[in-house]
Amino acid sequence: MKGVLKSVLWGSAAASLLAAGPVWAELKIGYVNYGQLIQQAPQSKVIQDSLSSEFMPRQRELQTQEQTLRTRADKLQKDGATMSEDQRSREEKSLRDSARDLERKKQEAQDDFNARRNEELSRLQRTIIQEVQTYAKSQNFDLVLADNGVIYATQSIDITPAVLTVLQSHAPKGGAGAAAPAAPKTPSK
Repeated sequence: MKGVLKSVLWGSAAASLLAAGPVWAELKIGYVNYGQLIQQAPQSKVIQDSLSSEFMPRQRELQTQEQTLRTRADKLQKDGATMSEDQRSREEKSLRDSARDLERKKQEAQDDFNARRNEELSRLQRTIIQEVQTYAKSQNFDLVLADNGVIYATQSIDITPAVLTVLQSHAPKGGAGAAAPAAPKTPSK
């Protein structure tokens, strides 16, 4: 819902700019589907393949450990009746400890994978933004919007300095700013 509202607001703003007059009619505005760029960029496939080859050996090792643990559990279930109470108790404890250790290793592997994926995704996002900005400049776009905001805007349409000037002119006068409102008085008993 939030994304739809944002898209509607951006669309309304762009339509208002275009309807505002002849100066705005000359603006060249573009839009990029950022999610589609992330998914379909050839660099995404390279990242996937790289992460897969980097983490596949570790994943295989964890799968082997999991299979070994299952085999031990099956053996305990099958041979448990013929084991002494002490042997069975030691093997159950060893299985629990091994299962706990395996879960910890799986979580660490997942955390490491997520960290690397986020690192690579961040690098890809920077690359995509740079490419969109380079393309926008070379094709003389004034404004490029994406589903997550503005990716590129020329200085000629940036009104930030003018708005800051207005805000400064309306700022409270004095060193510490406006006095804080007084706290409401509580009725005394």
